[in-house]
Amino acid sequence: MKSRHLEILKGHNYGDLILETNHWFILLAPDQKNLGTCVVALKRKEGNLAGLKDKEWIDLKEIIKNLQSALRKAFNATMFNWGCLMNSSYRKDHPDPHVHWHFIPRYREKVEFEGVTFEDPCFGFSTMYSKDGVRRLPEYTRRKINEKIRENLEI
Repeated sequence: MKSRHLEILKGHNYGDLILETNHWFILLAPDQKNLGTCVVALKRKEGNLAGLKDKEWIDLKEIIKNLQSALRKAFNATMFNWGCLMNSSYRKDHPDPHVHWHFIPRYREKVEFEGVTFEDPCFGFSTMYSKDGVRRLPEYTRRKINEKIRENLEI
């Protein structure tokens, strides 16, 4: 599942590729504090949401619908937060932002998956997620999460 478009992601640690559509990559984020957290990154160089083309917005709408459905089926997610922040790009002297969305599933109840317990202590609060560092998982567990999401996507 290697795309010639993956080159655009060089220098960005968005995570492991789950799937790609005509205009977007869906990637399993490195931080899995919330089970199934993903990044949806544009396949072309663009640093501003206002620069998105109509066909990219339409494709994104389908991803939103399908990704949320997949996480409900796969892990019983309660609801979802979406954020397009791009703040970290501006920490550099020469910012190079790239349009991408953070997709954070939220869980009212704790979830057990592959022997790992996931809890969402910020559920129902105004913050998108806990600032308690990054939760990195073993490669095997990440691969199983990736597979479970992919098998539930209808894209």
